[in-house]
Amino acid sequence: MDKKLKVIISGGGTGGHIFPAISIANALRALRPDAQILFVGAIDRMEMQRVPAAGYKIKGLPICGFDRQHKLKNIKVLFKIWKSQRMAKKIIKDFKPDVVVGVGGFASGPTLNTAASMGVPCLIQEQNSYAGVTNKLLAKKAEKICVAYEGMERFFPAEKIIMTGNPVRQALLNTKISREDAVKSFGLNPEKKTILLLGGSLGARTINVSVLLHLDLVKSTDVQFIWQTGSYYSAAIAEELKGENIPNLKVTDFITDMATAYKAADLVISRAGASSISEFCLIGKPVILVPSPNVAEDHQTKNALALSSKNAAIHVKDADAPANLLELAVHTVNDDKRLKELSENVLKLALPDSAEIIAKEVIKLVR
Repeated sequence: MDKKLKVIISGGGTGGHIFPAISIANALRALRPDAQILFVGAIDRMEMQRVPAAGYKIKGLPICGFDRQHKLKNIKVLFKIWKSQRMAKKIIKDFKPDVVVGVGGFASGPTLNTAASMGVPCLIQEQNSYAGVTNKLLAKKAEKICVAYEGMERFFPAEKIIMTGNPVRQALLNTKISREDAVKSFGLNPEKKTILLLGGSLGARTINVSVLLHLDLVKSTDVQFIWQTGSYYSAAIAEELKGENIPNLKVTDFITDMATAYKAADLVISRAGASSISEFCLIGKPVILVPSPNVAEDHQTKNALALSSKNAAIHVKDADAPANLLELAVHTVNDDKRLKELSENVLKLALPDSAEIIAKEVIKLVR
């Protein structure tokens, strides 16, 4: 076998960046068991917990985003960028990677910039249908750019683009649990329709408010709900629900076993992060997408429209959700013909084996 493969994977901030990064690492290990993989993330972001939990080492940079409202605070941000560049240089000199992979998020900027300037080949994985600022800036220095949507020539040099799809958590595809056992694991009735409410890894205020405003509907319907509130909102929601007895509502701050949660659900309500959308496509799950308006270039709306324009998902605007979302969801989950149509159409958009395809491209870049 050739010399040991050494790869740095950089980025994070949200589950949408972290889970694909871990999937790529797992695929690299499957192809090259000798591979040494080091993650580089941002200090105080969720990758600093999630990556070690997946069995990989991670180094943290003090990088953060610009404050668009308080411009003077950006003096400190510029210092953190400078410091992150210096730290990234030391990490790269010490680890000596053959390739560096960027998955988006704050840390990927200084890591890939520094790696490219030191002559290390770089690969970018862009999850969204609208490229992020960091990846657009890094594209000139990257040798390959792996994408999940058509038309990405708008942002990147066409000759560098490879259509791979987004890697997803392998456990979602490998689960053997039945729908009946999955529903029972949440203490619910497998004979009733079940809606899963997700706000992404950090929770979503709009989706949570949409439930709280319509507790009467939740109580009166025969439909069941699994509600992931996000840890940020869990205490306030627990206070709101104090004294309420709603047997068809299972509330939790975070779901660790998403494979079981998806299996239990007849319909999902979710933000429109690229990683989540890729999961819905691969498992053929009917979904109502409520794009977050609080993301760069409104990319979640563009992600949602990429599906809803093909009748592969239902799109509800964030502003319309508090009034309409719950009623629409209950109506949809009781319409078997509509659920079947959404499931069949979303499956057509699936791009399987993404992590393995990307891992093979990474290995090809080794000089």
